[in-house]
Amino acid sequence: MNEIIFLVEDAPESGYIARALGESIFTEADDLESLHQQVRDAVHCHFDEDRTPRIIRLHFTREEIITV
Repeated sequence: MNEIIFLVEDAPESGYIARALGESIFTEADDLESLHQQVRDAVHCHFDEDRTPRIIRLHFTREEIITV
């Protein structure tokens, strides 16, 4: 595997929640800098050294509700 993709959403209280697509990896953080480190740590813990993806892609989503 060369790449892993995380879906990143705003956490309900504050900060961010990140879930890997296709893998059982989940992490959260208060700010973007912490999120980057948390995602790296989670990937390194999840994969054996020879299977660790070389690229981590973060896909940010945001939901907005507006009134009509």
